[in-house]
Amino acid sequence: MITKESLLGFMREDAYKPMTYQELEQHFGIEDAEEFREFMNMLNALEEAGEVVLTRTQRYGVPERMDLLRGRLQTHAKGFGFLIPEDREHADVYINANDMLSAMNGDTVLVRIASRRSSNARMEGEVVRVVKRAITQIVGTYQDEESFGFVLPDDKRITRDVFIPAGRAGGALNGQKVVVEIIAYPEGRSAAQGQVIEVLGYNSDPGVDILSIIRKHQLPESFPEEVLAEAEAAPETITDEEIHSQGRRDLRDKQIVTIDGEDAKDLDDAVNVEKLPNGNYVLGVHIADVGYYVREGSALDQEAYNRGSSVYLVDRVIPMLPPRLSNGICSLNPRVDRLTLSCEMEFDASMKVVRYDIFKSVIKTVERMTYKNVRRILEEEDPELLERYGYLVDTFHTMRELALKLNARRMKRGAVDFDFEEAKVLLDDQGKAIDIVKRERSIAERIIEEFMLAANETVAEHFSKAKVPFLYRIHEDPDQERLELFAAFAANLGYQVKGTRGGSIQPSELQSLLDEVQDTPEQKAISTLLLRSMKQAKYDSANLGHFGLAAEFYTHFTSPIRRYPDLVIHRVIGEVLSGGGKLSPQREEQLSIRMPDYAQQSSIRERVAVDAERDTAQLKKAEYMLDKVGETFEGVIGSVTSFGLFVELENTVEGLIHISNLTDDYYHFDEAKMLLVGERTSRVFRIGDVVEIRVSKVSMEEHTIDFELVDMKKSNFRGNRGGGRRGEGGDSFKRGDKTGKEKFGKDKGKGKGKKDKKKNKRGDVFRPNDSGAATAPAAGSTPRKGKGSAEQAGSAAANSGETGGKGKRSRKRKGAAAAENASAAPFRGESAAVEAASGSGETGGKGKRSRKRKGAGGDSGAPVRGDNGAAGAAPVSGEAGRSRKANSGDGEWSFTSPPAELGAAGNPAKPDKGSRRGKGGGIQLSAGQAGGDVYNGSPDAGGEWSNRPPGKGGRTGRASRGSGGAGGSAGGGSGATSDREPGKGRFSFGSGTGGYGGETATFSRNGNDRPSGGKGGRSGGSRSGSGASGSGKPKKGGAKSSPSGSKKK
Repeated sequence: MITKESLLGFMREDAYKPMTYQELEQHFGIEDAEEFREFMNMLNALEEAGEVVLTRTQRYGVPERMDLLRGRLQTHAKGFGFLIPEDREHADVYINANDMLSAMNGDTVLVRIASRRSSNARMEGEVVRVVKRAITQIVGTYQDEESFGFVLPDDKRITRDVFIPAGRAGGALNGQKVVVEIIAYPEGRSAAQGQVIEVLGYNSDPGVDILSIIRKHQLPESFPEEVLAEAEAAPETITDEEIHSQGRRDLRDKQIVTIDGEDAKDLDDAVNVEKLPNGNYVLGVHIADVGYYVREGSALDQEAYNRGSSVYLVDRVIPMLPPRLSNGICSLNPRVDRLTLSCEMEFDASMKVVRYDIFKSVIKTVERMTYKNVRRILEEEDPELLERYGYLVDTFHTMRELALKLNARRMKRGAVDFDFEEAKVLLDDQGKAIDIVKRERSIAERIIEEFMLAANETVAEHFSKAKVPFLYRIHEDPDQERLELFAAFAANLGYQVKGTRGGSIQPSELQSLLDEVQDTPEQKAISTLLLRSMKQAKYDSANLGHFGLAAEFYTHFTSPIRRYPDLVIHRVIGEVLSGGGKLSPQREEQLSIRMPDYAQQSSIRERVAVDAERDTAQLKKAEYMLDKVGETFEGVIGSVTSFGLFVELENTVEGLIHISNLTDDYYHFDEAKMLLVGERTSRVFRIGDVVEIRVSKVSMEEHTIDFELVDMKKSNFRGNRGGGRRGEGGDSFKRGDKTGKEKFGKDKGKGKGKKDKKKNKRGDVFRPNDSGAATAPAAGSTPRKGKGSAEQAGSAAANSGETGGKGKRSRKRKGAAAAENASAAPFRGESAAVEAASGSGETGGKGKRSRKRKGAGGDSGAPVRGDNGAAGAAPVSGEAGRSRKANSGDGEWSFTSPPAELGAAGNPAKPDKGSRRGKGGGIQLSAGQAGGDVYNGSPDAGGEWSNRPPGKGGRTGRASRGSGGAGGSAGGGSGATSDREPGKGRFSFGSGTGGYGGETATFSRNGNDRPSGGKGGRSGGSRSGSGASGSGKPKKGGAKSSPSGSKKK
């Protein structure tokens, strides 16, 4: 029988060349019809999953042999992303925002690898196929547009809004938080479509903030019935038969204790220690035998696999296992019998393990200790606690003695210890943040850390050498280039890192640096940047060592209640112990196949948990600072970027002082030294500086906090020099990116100042302007998060114009960057209508709900909701949607008559392609799914408005009813573009002759047509803009055209 593994193995052979299914059938000697059917089903399934690729010549091969990689996409809020290959030997691949092929964060994709620019360049690629969608639901804010709506996703990595068709809003009201189920994924320029499946409420409603984060990360709040039923079936007590039948070692007479946080309920580890007469130490680590109760393949097991881990949010715990197990029979509660897996180790004076044993056991803990009480016993010698736990005091002192020696040995071999301060947000009964307190990492926490590390290393080494299929916790060596960048940064602060040039860096050198910066102002910044220079730890079926721990063998064995990989390991250990030290060949093969999937799933779910925990913490920190606006605090500069300073307060709250608020000078960003330097005053802002700040703004939507310097005075001079470099991604920065620039991909946003007509070579600089209006960073600087911004590539270019006017709402969220050729970019402005093309002129007028970002106006705007045009026009059909902008120059828009063929029987012929008469701009409607998009070109002439046949839906506005017959003149549309008033320009609408009353189609919203008699026509008017109508004598049924609209001064 042909298996998946044998087929893929054959295709991966060096000699294999892609074959047709007939050639594969012949190679494997398939003759039986049933066998052939099974073979084709398997082949089709592999092709659908992206594990096998079908070429254009109908031949099959594996992706890696065709310069394709299969993996998971990890996207960034700025649009670009990285492929995390399933092939662990392959480095991550950078994906440009233009090469995403509508893929979304977390999707499984196939990527074609592009050639490198140099041998040292990071590998780049493009998505060629989305194999599996990861996102099925999106949380965001609903915006009602009468007959349809949009949802603005909370997840900034989802860069396009979700269209909600009529009847799919689920009763949501404008501004409410909703959960949307995706019913159609984005294709090309079309947005994703969805339906509202849950209305969470307004963001200000109690509990909606945390609930939105839970839904955003698709965290399950309840367990399926079959899972709960299995948990209820678990016993509450242990029988003697269970103990003896499994050959468990009875440790119930030993002084074993648990040491956990005060709020912990899932107690999955317990310890005991003994000092031998020869000076050696015996350490026992006993872990709840969760695998005994959660059997492989059960509903409990599948649910635990899906969840991956318990998630500890700021106000609740979302457990991996039902509380009946996690807080009950699996929790090592005091003075009750519990089944465990134990690792007992003996350490000599040098802390080398001279003996160990891994076995099944039964224990009864004598006390449920807390970190706080153990610390008070050891460090404060609290009299009350000494009396209460007197029989354990010597044990706690022995534990401290052993832990400190284990730590010293680990540090000596080169482990890196990041001692970050953590904080806990305290909430009141209503879930509102009332305080932020720092978490202690006392001797009690360090005792348990060292003991768990020792057990994890011992178990990993044993099963690695036994060559049993296993899961390891790995931390690969850092990228040398990243380390050299970090070393350069540290050197600029006066600290040297050895071994970063010409040789591999050792963990011990990095730890030496961390020791050197201990208790200095630079400690947090250096520790953070060093951590970011390293790779993320993850799970793997291969033992690749752990760089940060300087450990050759490492796994996660000690938390099976809250981590799925630990549960998997427990099962393997249990099977090996029951099988006399080995697995059967069949079981070994089965586990070898499953382990890579377990590793990948566990790593993915771990990241989800970390992101959710961080989101809720940042949310509540912002809430805590909400009533502190206007108050002053002392803080330390933790990061310097091209767009400002990040400052951390004593309570760990972090805020941004944007460069636009440094108003006493022009500040240049020195990337190499991580400084902001004043041009006139030479004032310098650097990492570690202590500053006094004032809380200026808190955004509950963005979970961000803005500061301003208390001693900053506004200058009395004005500046408007452009220039400098805009960071990649163009129109917005991400607060999480505190390095000042993107490290990968091309920089596509080169701002050019118009004032001097020469390149500004000064670099990143912000010019303060006290004139009030249009205070903005130059196009070359990195803009700030705002509610609207101009589009970049693919949007209207502003030719030496002012910033766009103020609109009501924009559907895009971040950034306030100018179009590429603008001399000034808007900053944190409200959104403006942007559908119109901009020219050399003044700002656009006030718009209604532009769907894109703020644009710069011009002297020739696009018409708005014109009246029906002259007879014979073929209207653009379909649902209202988004038009794109076109570029214009100094010309004006003219709309000339389409060919006469457009008039007959509602069947428009192909459009003209637009006239070309010089420096104007034109719009052309294309055929497409949406009934025609406004093209993004920049024709030379005041090109003509041409209509193609509509498709199934509309992106350019609501349908208008065309009329007339043969020889009709240009028809108008009722709302093809957003409401945008022009500046100095004017519109002229050419007119033709009226029709003969022929039957033109009236296109409905969905693209269907029904005939209606022609009524003649009149030229389309504009809500904003004037222009003389053309002259033309109507024929039968025709009406002479007339202008409408007025010119805006």
